[in-house]
Amino acid sequence: MLQHIAHRLLISVPVLIGVLLVGFLLLQVVPTDPATVMAGPTATHQEIEAIREAMGLNEPVIVQFGIYLGRVLQGDLGRSMISNTAVATELGNTVGPTVELMVASLIWAVPLGILLGTLAAVRRGKLSDRIIMAVSVAGVSMPIFWFGLMLIQYAGFHWKLFPFQGRGGPLWTLDGLNHIVLPALTLGGVFIGPVARMTRTSLLEVLGSDFVRTARAKGVSERRVVVGHALRNSLIPVVTLIGLQIGFLLGGAVVTETMFAWPGVGRLAVGAIVSADYALAQGAILVLALSFLLVNLVVDVLYAFLDPRVRAR
Repeated sequence: MLQHIAHRLLISVPVLIGVLLVGFLLLQVVPTDPATVMAGPTATHQEIEAIREAMGLNEPVIVQFGIYLGRVLQGDLGRSMISNTAVATELGNTVGPTVELMVASLIWAVPLGILLGTLAAVRRGKLSDRIIMAVSVAGVSMPIFWFGLMLIQYAGFHWKLFPFQGRGGPLWTLDGLNHIVLPALTLGGVFIGPVARMTRTSLLEVLGSDFVRTARAKGVSERRVVVGHALRNSLIPVVTLIGLQIGFLLGGAVVTETMFAWPGVGRLAVGAIVSADYALAQGAILVLALSFLLVNLVVDVLYAFLDPRVRAR
């Protein structure tokens, strides 16, 4: 198992460098000049050029990336040009709320998606199966921003059930729970459909296997056949989908955090890109990339747990 994890970590290094390079190059096409932003509106041309020289912006792009990568390896993410605080400090203040939002979204969406998919597979062809599949297709097709706006309009503004702006505090406080309900429903709502559809498809395939027919022939109850035998063997493609969808959620978190004024990494990244705060934007991209790679590592470990054959590869 440890060898399997070490191998996955090793092959993640070039992926992370590639993501940082792409993000670095994309930030170069932002029309705002960071030296101009730092110098202020009253700065002269000579002052702006001096700042560009000090920041290394006159160097070729590949040299700038090499300098940035060297600083990252030393643990130096730079300083924000807007707040003049360390990027690591800014990110440290926003990682917690983003993790809270992701956990609050997944903790109800994943079990519900698996439950609905299992119910649809067991009741294949019946009305409940068709309803679940129709809802799943609608969930896949629904834009995350539209769902969030509907929740804000009705649950937040019209019915005043929950607050819809800002973070009330940690999840273990009542105010924190009230504030995270709508963002978590928005982010997790688009997650249920894909999980339910994949669970249904995978479970139907396993239910037709020989070992399932053998278990039924021995008189094992249908509930034990489905939950104890078939479901675990059908979870590998579901885990794959969940890993991919969590990567999608990281992108959706940017939209959700912006809509609900949630003080997370996604909202911080949007503000940094708009204000041409290169160091802060690159730090946010680094955190999001590391999060995606960590999720993939967890998925690989779950593979080995669910299917021992994976450990032998």
